[in-house]
Amino acid sequence: MRLFWQARSNPLVWWWALLTLFSSGNVALWFLLYRDVYRQPVSGIGGYANTGLMLFLCAAYVFGCAFRSLLPRADVQRICLFDTWLSSVLIGRSVATVAEVCFAAQWAIVLHQLGGTANVDTTLNVAWAVVPLIVVAQCCSWYGVLTTNSLVHAIENSIWAITFLAIGIGLCRLLPEFDGAVRVTLLVALVGIAAYLAFLIAIDVPMYLNRWQDELVLGSKLLRPIEGLHDATTRWVVTHDFAQWKDEIAWMTLYFTAAVWASLALCLAYSLGDRLPQYLIEPAALVSAPSSPPSPPSLHATPALRGDLGPRLGGMTPW
Repeated sequence: MRLFWQARSNPLVWWWALLTLFSSGNVALWFLLYRDVYRQPVSGIGGYANTGLMLFLCAAYVFGCAFRSLLPRADVQRICLFDTWLSSVLIGRSVATVAEVCFAAQWAIVLHQLGGTANVDTTLNVAWAVVPLIVVAQCCSWYGVLTTNSLVHAIENSIWAITFLAIGIGLCRLLPEFDGAVRVTLLVALVGIAAYLAFLIAIDVPMYLNRWQDELVLGSKLLRPIEGLHDATTRWVVTHDFAQWKDEIAWMTLYFTAAVWASLALCLAYSLGDRLPQYLIEPAALVSAPSSPPSPPSLHATPALRGDLGPRLGGMTPW
């Protein structure tokens, strides 16, 4: 530990310090969001009960990522920065599972809110699919961690890519339905999703596939799940060697910063959901259709009209 802090030239020190700084800021942002949201009046779909659930889901992700930032570890390699039982893979993976399922639930709730407001079935269907897909991804993650099989992690991250591709489709379908600030927010979200998909396809999934191929070449022995459970509970290797961490730094940095900001943004967006209807685009037929001139009154319109016109016709009516 002392050697770690003395090695100020080690990039891992600065990376860990950056993660810790961002995580502290993210926790502070959550508390600010909590304070501001509960100052808002209870109204519509953004009431206390539903918004409280979103705050809870957001807290699980924000605090879970803060914990993992403070005690970084790489699951398959069983490496960590600090020699403590809290750095065990079993604890870290459990925290990650809860956090990621909560993050997926946030996306599902917001998509359901948007799709319900605009009455868009495509978005609603995507909302129902998000959490089941991420649960499958978590099962793959656990199997890969316990067996140290990198191919399963490639499959896991491919499922994340499919999930966010579906989310992107659901958001694209909403673009013609909203205008103003909501449309701008949707566009920003789509840009972020596109960047995330590019990262998964170009960097993250190929990294795990390359590791899997190296495991095949080296003839690495995979663990059985029961063996892996014991191994993940009892073995963690403390290393400050940058070479062993360099492949983890990119995804961890994005995961513990940009993804957390997305979680906070989802919570804020949901709390403002009662304002969504004012940004809906009215059907073109109702907005642009010219109003027809009033038709002249007919003598055969109503009995009241007949009585009114009778005196004007000299008391003689045609009926």
